[in-house]
Amino acid sequence: DRVALAMTNCPEFYPTLFGAWRAGLGTVPINAKLHAREMAWIVANSDARLLVVTSDIATKIAEYPGEPWPRVIVTDGDGYRELTATADGDAIAEVSSEPADEAWLFYTSGTTGRPKGAVLSHRNLLFMMFAYYADIDFLGPTDTMLHAAPLSHGSGVYGLAAIAKGGNNVIYSGFDTGEILDALGRYPNVSMFAAPTMVTRLLNDPRCATTDPANLKTITYGGAPMYVADLKQGLEILGPRFYQLYGQGEAPMTITGLSKAMHADVSHPRYEERLASAGMARTGCEFKIVDPDGRALPVGEIGEIITRSDVVMSRYWNNPEANAKTLRDGWLWTGDMGAVDEEGLLTIKDRSKDMIISGGTNIYPREVEEVLLTHRGVRECAVVSRPHPDWGEEVIAFVVRQPGGEEVTDQTLDRLCLDNIARFKRPKGYRFVEQLPKNNYGKIVKTELRDLLKAEATGQD
Repeated sequence: DRVALAMTNCPEFYPTLFGAWRAGLGTVPINAKLHAREMAWIVANSDARLLVVTSDIATKIAEYPGEPWPRVIVTDGDGYRELTATADGDAIAEVSSEPADEAWLFYTSGTTGRPKGAVLSHRNLLFMMFAYYADIDFLGPTDTMLHAAPLSHGSGVYGLAAIAKGGNNVIYSGFDTGEILDALGRYPNVSMFAAPTMVTRLLNDPRCATTDPANLKTITYGGAPMYVADLKQGLEILGPRFYQLYGQGEAPMTITGLSKAMHADVSHPRYEERLASAGMARTGCEFKIVDPDGRALPVGEIGEIITRSDVVMSRYWNNPEANAKTLRDGWLWTGDMGAVDEEGLLTIKDRSKDMIISGGTNIYPREVEEVLLTHRGVRECAVVSRPHPDWGEEVIAFVVRQPGGEEVTDQTLDRLCLDNIARFKRPKGYRFVEQLPKNNYGKIVKTELRDLLKAEATGQD
């Protein structure tokens, strides 16, 4: 059976996670920012028998009593106290799990409008931890892992590496630059995972330039591109304490990495090119660049990135069609496009699935488009990204009205999105147009829409 965890960051996350594993159960951590209906779909798809939530999530899901919720336990309620009451008595019998058993179902957004559950085994998580020790840092009892990013994602996975070596985990309910800077004065050997937008916000806090970084060990960043100028600012203010990773839910946090040593090697003739890359293959990982038929491409040519290692998921949960497309001959096809240079450094060139990354969170346009198209006043729509100085990208929707259809406005579309998908996926702007640009095959040409938004931002015609 599986236990779903829908929690805003809190100390109860890890005891619940490890308690489920001790009982031989799988876990389904869910992004607390999702809409209640999106949570309900994940719970139903994973066939979770129990849902453990924080009080704010309990309030959210209570608004949708018609959804097929399983038994719900709230972390600050009597049910949770009963669940953990054995801590005061004899320990329950431990169920021995095999390395290949399912440990964590990581639901990642998909282009079909529904997320896919990447099945991560205990072996996958152990390999991720060993790769952390091999490539990033050794951790021990005097180390501190800060969690300001969601525990349901990368930050929570890295907490396992700290726990396994007796390290400390400091958990914040959200990301606050003041709390992070205060932590540097309180805790020794601080490490944290952060999306590039979080790093940028931290650097832009006026206190950051005057904070002593002596207690900062490592900031591991990933999940979205980071501008070289921002990275150089970070190195100037905080020193060579950065590690860049490239991974995805299907290969958690572990495909390639740019070491702290490469960040610090300012005398290297290709220093800026290195900073713009996603680094080299991680310990025990392979990757290559291939054409659509799987043939390896030479240095410098752009193709799809595929990878294999013991960190790669076993499969998608109950999704044979996606498995056949993504897992081929022992390789994970990432859907990302990139090129490798003569040093073995990977540079990610584009996202083949039109994914939008806002604040380090993945947003797939089709999810939003399918919601907008349920409005009877919408004939066609296309969702694309627009550059944003703080969030990296933001969501913009181009909408063609249905002639003679219901009235459609920014406000009605906003309400529609808020009723069906997470708030962070809602478009930040709407453009009502007569028609959408299309190629000879009738496919919407989103590059033209993105170029139009870029031209608006720069004041060009």
